[in-house]
Amino acid sequence: MKITKQARRDGKSLFRICLVDGRLDEARVRDTVRRVIEGKPRGYLRTLTHFQRLLKLHLDSRRARIENAVESSPELMTSVQTALTNRYGQGLDVSFWINPELLGGLKIRVGSDVYDGSVKARLESLKEAL
Repeated sequence: MKITKQARRDGKSLFRICLVDGRLDEARVRDTVRRVIEGKPRGYLRTLTHFQRLLKLHLDSRRARIENAVESSPELMTSVQTALTNRYGQGLDVSFWINPELLGGLKIRVGSDVYDGSVKARLESLKEAL
């Protein structure tokens, strides 16, 4: 289904309505979707499709995944979380994962931003350079 310019504009305005002080208000999202479905304006499915896409992008940008080859120390967790909060603001959902394939170092993903300081990534870049 192709999203029209009007559906994009409408989806974007619905998204802005659901933001309160730069944060997504879940109650407003539910109420907005309910009202659109009840009203069934022209092209409402395309509008809701674009609205859903914007919601997903926003939620992904507020989620951080930190991968480490070994169990992270509490000091490291705190310092990484503080640095990410300083860079991306409050309300970031941070999760720590163990990934032995990294060999060492950290890999941090926040939305579409990826910071890869792992040994595995360095070895791969060295391999490509040779």
